[in-house]
Amino acid sequence: MLVRYYLSRQKAAWGINMEHVILVVDDDKNNLLLAQKIFGKKYRIAAATSGIAAFKYLEKNKPDLILLDINMPGMDGFEVMEKLKGDDLYKQIPVVFLTADDDSETETRCFRAGARDFVRKPFVADVAFSRIDRVLELEDYHKRLEIMVAEQAEEIERNSQKISSMQEQVIIGMANLIELRDDSTGMHVKNTKKYVEMIAGKLVKEQLYSDILTDSYIKNMCKAAPLHDIGKIRISDLILQKPGRLTEEEFAEMKKHTVYGSEIIYEIMGGLEDDKYIKIAAQIARYHHERWDGTGYPEGLAGEDIPLCARIMAFADVFDALYAERCYKKPVRPVSKVLGIIEEGKGTQFDPVITDVFLSLEADLKKETNEEQEGEWLG
Repeated sequence: MLVRYYLSRQKAAWGINMEHVILVVDDDKNNLLLAQKIFGKKYRIAAATSGIAAFKYLEKNKPDLILLDINMPGMDGFEVMEKLKGDDLYKQIPVVFLTADDDSETETRCFRAGARDFVRKPFVADVAFSRIDRVLELEDYHKRLEIMVAEQAEEIERNSQKISSMQEQVIIGMANLIELRDDSTGMHVKNTKKYVEMIAGKLVKEQLYSDILTDSYIKNMCKAAPLHDIGKIRISDLILQKPGRLTEEEFAEMKKHTVYGSEIIYEIMGGLEDDKYIKIAAQIARYHHERWDGTGYPEGLAGEDIPLCARIMAFADVFDALYAERCYKKPVRPVSKVLGIIEEGKGTQFDPVITDVFLSLEADLKKETNEEQEGEWLG
């Protein structure tokens, strides 16, 4: 009763059709006329004299319920039911069987076939109405629940996107604070992320490393790029801001920022972010100073043992480190000169495949650095 009362109050608000359509399938035309006379007072009635005729109707129409006779020549009710349940277009339509059989075995078979209920022939109007009303009301309630679930899912997705955006802003802000300690303008974070996006896009276009560079991998990699130097938070300002060349001891301490970075990512973000994102972020932080020939740090990985995300990050990091001005170095300009230095590291410092791709981005890099507008560099 509670469900029926709730539905009666909410049908209009939900936008559910108050005029339900019932398809009556029966080979006896007298039964069809009787169904029209009894049920037509409340519902819109469509009629079919066989299973074949019913499916022709269903090709262009979707009733709210099918009232299906069991004993029909050719395709009987159970065969029609089996075909309905085997088709994604029709299997959700509720079916109520019509039967003149008065035995429990037939009733059991009806429910096993997937019927929502059954109505005995000849029709007893009040009983038939009661059973059909109940099925339709429960169906309406089920549809409303689906709408509510979909609305909740959309709301969760919207909130998730907001949280993700907030997290990304926090990540970028934190990365910028770390870069400011290194006497950077904070543009290194923005620049390197953009270069990672450019490289990934070009690799996808060239169908390179396509087994790894899925949409989710690229999204996570670009989101993680700003964290590549997060480990510097544990490095002394005396080292980060030293204007001259670092001593061997100081450089050894500086190199630890890669290990610190991956540790910090797992310590702070583990359990709060997607595991795949955490893994990529940690790999970028730990391995972006590894070299293709195995002479990098912290672990001396070589070739494709270096995670792809870290190999891509290496190009973005080195390019911006050379092109940008810092307290301890003058910038290398123009873009073509920086690319010349990177080309020299092909197969030694850098992945040779990605090197060729990065070199092909020269025009895009000039545009990104505004060198295209400024003209040829004269410094």
